[in-house]
Amino acid sequence: MTVQQEAPTEAGNQALEVWIDQDLCTGDGICAQYAPEVFELDIDGLAYVKSADDELLQEPGATTPVPLPLLTDVIDSVKECPGDCIHVRRLSDGVEVYGPDAE
Repeated sequence: MTVQQEAPTEAGNQALEVWIDQDLCTGDGICAQYAPEVFELDIDGLAYVKSADDELLQEPGATTPVPLPLLTDVIDSVKECPGDCIHVRRLSDGVEVYGPDAE
């Protein structure tokens, strides 16, 4: 079982999901360094999110849950991303809570 399968996917009472805008991705791989359980670089040099069973999700706009134990690592990925392409939003209302469009 992976960490994503074992971990709750909520911060406080809010479940979160993350996605990457590949059009803005610079391929630096910082996200994969901070949270390799959530992010991975593909052979095209761009970062993608991974499913709970470690499958690379290459569809545009693909999302994956943010496991609570990895929330800090995901937030650090958002903050350090030079492409400003990582988005974390609440599942309940779709509001971005971390990322370039966060309120």
